[in-house]
Amino acid sequence: MKYEIPELKKLVYEMRIPMRWGDMDAMGHVNNTLYFRYLETVRIEWMRSIGCQPDPAGEGPVIVNAFCNFYKQLVYPGDVLVKMYASDPQRTTFETWGTMERADEPGVIYAAGGATTIWVNFPLQKAAALPDWMKAQVSL
Repeated sequence: MKYEIPELKKLVYEMRIPMRWGDMDAMGHVNNTLYFRYLETVRIEWMRSIGCQPDPAGEGPVIVNAFCNFYKQLVYPGDVLVKMYASDPQRTTFETWGTMERADEPGVIYAAGGATTIWVNFPLQKAAALPDWMKAQVSL
């Protein structure tokens, strides 16, 4: 099953991540699991940059699903440019999307993925209303 990245989305963060030789698998390309790691890294750095630090005694974001579409194989050496987008704030959730390209091949998408994030009250282990400041971050 292939998930489509929406055209209407807001660029919220981007970063370069160096590929490591050890990221490659026996087939000579970056292992598929690392693409999820790249998406996680940019998502965490974006959240950290906006002051969104999960508080185990309070509230914060939790990923409830994730996906990745693979278009081309990433091969070491090089840097991956990961662009993080957000959209669709709802009462308790929002969507994030990421594209991955080689920094030395701007505009050529090697993979794209996304995740649904839910805002959670950790002590109650229940969904909580998305705070207004976070809605503003992910709204178009």
